[in-house]
Amino acid sequence: MHTHMSHTDFAPLEVATAIIAIIAVCLYPLGIFFSNKKHSTWKNSRYLWWLLGIFFAASALSGPLAERAHHNFNAHMMGHLLLGMLAPLLIVLSRPMTLLMRTLPVKTAKRVSHLLNSRYVKLITNPMVAATLNIGGLYLLYTTSLFTIMHTSLWLYAIVHLHVFLAGYLFTISILYIDITTHRYSFVHRSVVLVLSLGLHKVLSKLIYAYPPRGIQKTEAETGAMLMYYGGDIIDLAIIIILCFQWYRATAVKTQNASSA
Repeated sequence: MHTHMSHTDFAPLEVATAIIAIIAVCLYPLGIFFSNKKHSTWKNSRYLWWLLGIFFAASALSGPLAERAHHNFNAHMMGHLLLGMLAPLLIVLSRPMTLLMRTLPVKTAKRVSHLLNSRYVKLITNPMVAATLNIGGLYLLYTTSLFTIMHTSLWLYAIVHLHVFLAGYLFTISILYIDITTHRYSFVHRSVVLVLSLGLHKVLSKLIYAYPPRGIQKTEAETGAMLMYYGGDIIDLAIIIILCFQWYRATAVKTQNASSA
């Protein structure tokens, strides 16, 4: 991979990522402590999901994998899978917004609730919009010169990767209603969006395989594309299983209520 900045040029981003990760790891158990004082006991197993999610997200921007990603497309693609797919799923499973609302004072919680019910949040958590931000952003990254340009600017590199994480998180919460969800869509609607998104993700991996981003050797592009294709399948399967289980459980409850009425 041809880069215009050395690894040391990205050191400030690695340091900032490590600091944010450490703060996040420490804040969650603090939230559990205050939540348990006012509410039922929070499941400690969710802290494991949080730890893993933060670890995988941070490893994409700090540490050995991040260092290799600046000159190795396979490492970059692994970081993409961790930052944009696996970490968001694990963090959603830890239910951070639910914990936050349980921890905050009543007045502050009401303000946050008002924000979550705003038109802007309703817009970006719409499954179609979230999918467009997520998949569309990846097409923009890998089918234009953005991939090459971002390696020439620390700030652009940080912004692109921040978008990858946030878009992945938005997409996950728009499909799986595990954490607090103020604007809900039907299982059919979310399933259709999920299937379309998975298909477009696969198409993109094939495009990368056939037409590598500028500066990427064909052999690296091919292995990186296959990693994106098959690695994404594993995470996508987990999302599908969770969504189907939620759908089954919701249907079972409706059937039970109907039979007892």
